Amino acid sequence: MSNGPAFPQRKANAIVWSLSVFLIGAVAFLYLGPNLLSLGSLSPSTLPKLNAVLNGACAIVLVLAWRAILRKRVERHRRLMYLAVTLSALFLVSYILQHGTFPSVKYGGTFGWLYYPVLLTHIVLAAAIVPLVLITLSRALSARYDKHRRIARVTLPLWLYVSITGVVVYLMCAPYYSEAAPAAPPPVVEHVDSQG
Repeated sequence: MSNGPAFPQRKANAIVWSLSVFLIGAVAFLYLGPNLLSLGSLSPSTLPKLNAVLNGACAIVLVLAWRAILRKRVERHRRLMYLAVTLSALFLVSYILQHGTFPSVKYGGTFGWLYYPVLLTHIVLAAAIVPLVLITLSRALSARYDKHRRIARVTLPLWLYVSITGVVVYLMCAPYYSEAAPAAPPPVVEHVDSQG
């Protein structure tokens, strides 16, 4: 016996796909487009550090949530998954602010053979994970647990990969964030006339 959806599935799907297209479009525009935002004197390395912390925390929470559901601790799993979604949403806001404010940092190390494949898979799967997380969440919220479990088996490992590789990409680029900082203006020196 199945519980009926608490929210019409057609409406949920429309919201999921509209939100996914909007978020992916906003990120792509700010990543590829002009820097339209200003965050005052915030260092270009601050938001990437925050993003790495949010990604790392999300990865830990995902593992704990997976462990909880394997042990049939459904309420704990639910709370942890809400936390993972919140951490990912905060990450997305910070990421949008970062790329809307500062130019993208280019990797300048000698491990490009490792960095670029990790970056490419991270970007592709990060775009794919947006609708997957929203679909998985909507199925849980509408009490469609059979379908929730089926898609969660795909969503969880991909989401975990994206979270972990987000930290890896940050660590590989961290030395180059200071180079992206705009040059400080020269100090103002007052000229004092000694002739009285």
